[in-house]
Amino acid sequence: QLQLVESGGGLVQPGGSLRLSCAVSGFTLEDHSIAWFRQVPGKEREGISCIRSHSGRTVYRDSVKGRFTISSDNAENMVNLQMNSLKPEDSGVYYCAARREPFNNFCSIVSSIYATWGQGTQVTVSL
Repeated sequence: QLQLVESGGGLVQPGGSLRLSCAVSGFTLEDHSIAWFRQVPGKEREGISCIRSHSGRTVYRDSVKGRFTISSDNAENMVNLQMNSLKPEDSGVYYCAARREPFNNFCSIVSSIYATWGQGTQVTVSL
């Protein structure tokens, strides 16, 4: 059974850091893309970052470039999102999602193409 479990969310002050983790089970990272998305009430879910660990290729949303870093640990079946210099607008529920990519070496942060999702973890950036 394919499963994703997010952890690491919490409350942090502006300028602070958080490290989100996405633990995957039931499949390997070798033939999957993993992406992080953010959901804010009243707004559409937006793509933050993704990684295709087989090729090492990553994609970032413009607003997080230079502040967020996505990485994968294939041995641990874990994908992490290091978030630095956090801003209030980074707040939201963060979800990780997986898509099987047997033939591609790239990933996408378009939510509609992802079939498997975690339950989400809340990130709040506030004084």
